[in-house]
Amino acid sequence: MLAVRPFAIADTQAVIALWEECGLTRPWNSPQRDILRKLTTQADLFLVGEWDGELVAASMASYDGHRGWIYYFAVALRLQRQGVGREFYQHIEDRLLALGCPKINLQVRSDNHAVQAFYRSLGFGVDAALSMGKRLIADD
Repeated sequence: MLAVRPFAIADTQAVIALWEECGLTRPWNSPQRDILRKLTTQADLFLVGEWDGELVAASMASYDGHRGWIYYFAVALRLQRQGVGREFYQHIEDRLLALGCPKINLQVRSDNHAVQAFYRSLGFGVDAALSMGKRLIADD
């Protein structure tokens, strides 16, 4: 059974290790800084999942009053394709829905077909939109 709870600062290294295991980190984004930034806004939407006391899932979510977003969604590789990701995702969706969130957005790298299939199985579709970004603070 998956136990879902808010992130605690003591989870930092386990969360980063999980994100690295799942291939979510990139050299230009410091996961430590991303965690610290998240803790300054809607920290209650930074969730982790434990399986037999071990941290096996993590994700950040946000809601800006218009759309919800999910970032850094990760489930330990050995537990993928066993319903753990779906169960963890449902906790996030339920929290966003309780806030009145009408739609959830997320970004998936275009070459990550397995993750695209996972999100499609949850009811997500591809929006006719182009994601654009502009870095304001470098994370070197």
